[in-house]
Amino acid sequence: MKRAAKYIRDNSNHIIEVWEKTVNAEMQVSDDTHNIVLRNQLPNVLEDLSEIIEENGASASSTSRKDLLDIVDDSSDHGRHRAATSNYSVAAILKEYRLLHEVLTDLLRENDIYDEETGLILNKAIETAMVNSAKTFNRSLNDMKEKLMATLAHDIRNPVSSAFMALDMLDPEAGAEEITHIKEVIENSLGYAIRLIEGLLDTITVEAGEGITLNFKEQDILDDIDWVVKEASMIFPNKISLETKASELTGVFDGTAIRRILENLVSNAVKYGSRSEPVHIYAEDKKDEVVIRVHNEGNPIPDGRKKEIFNFLNGEEAPKDGLKSWGMGLSLVKAVTDAHGGKLELKSDKEFGTEFKITLGKYDKEPGKTKSRINYK
Repeated sequence: MKRAAKYIRDNSNHIIEVWEKTVNAEMQVSDDTHNIVLRNQLPNVLEDLSEIIEENGASASSTSRKDLLDIVDDSSDHGRHRAATSNYSVAAILKEYRLLHEVLTDLLRENDIYDEETGLILNKAIETAMVNSAKTFNRSLNDMKEKLMATLAHDIRNPVSSAFMALDMLDPEAGAEEITHIKEVIENSLGYAIRLIEGLLDTITVEAGEGITLNFKEQDILDDIDWVVKEASMIFPNKISLETKASELTGVFDGTAIRRILENLVSNAVKYGSRSEPVHIYAEDKKDEVVIRVHNEGNPIPDGRKKEIFNFLNGEEAPKDGLKSWGMGLSLVKAVTDAHGGKLELKSDKEFGTEFKITLGKYDKEPGKTKSRINYK
């Protein structure tokens, strides 16, 4: 038994290579999975197996739950990672572990170090890993769906609120020009709400790692940016301004998604920044690219939070003024930016304030629907 434990420990890389070739040959899903993802937790699992075999060398029946704690943790991490991988399912996860069991059994037999007790311990340990990985996979996927739907549902409130506010402002005795303007506000707000509802319906059917649906088409997103400014000015106490020299910002984009991420950034600027200073949106036309910046004054984002705030399952800290966070707002910003093949940058310090900068290629994407993954470590 100790020889088997030593073989697994000393030949980890070889075992991984054999397993990886087997997975690539037998699992279609692996075609869409980078090698680094296939290997993500396997070295830890192999180390766990080696220790379990060594510590329970006398009998498989002596293997306790305490002995399996490490493999429980590492297989749970494996399930979480797989939930962020396109086209994965519980069946695929279980097959990964079954193939690992087969590879280990064959290699130990080839080296004449396999016996019945080793086999029983491998069975118990790998079955434990399979169960925990599958449970965590399902839990992570359900968390992702629930947060996506909650965020979309929350986002729908903004345009509906704007429509109601416009109705309140409607004066039957106002002139035709004013009534036409109010009608336009209501139509645009409700039209935007309908598009968000369509996104919500797409989210209900989201599968592993697929995230949100985006619909790309050639359009002028300056109209969407301008609308965010007008809508936010009606809702928030801060002055919301747009500065641009461009007369249009035309390219292949999802205008609804860009509107949503700007709404999130402006909302965060108000919630986390100064309530008395303006929020500035800058839009630049740079030949093949569009650059959008959202800047606010106030307390900076702590250095320790600058990376993790974009992660889906980390959420956002509750603002000190009591306003509720929008949950996965910044992970949505990153997902939409990534889906456009763009770049997202953050600068935040006490003197400068906070600024999110989004750079999008005008024609980096083809028209049509696509899925964007969510970064949810």
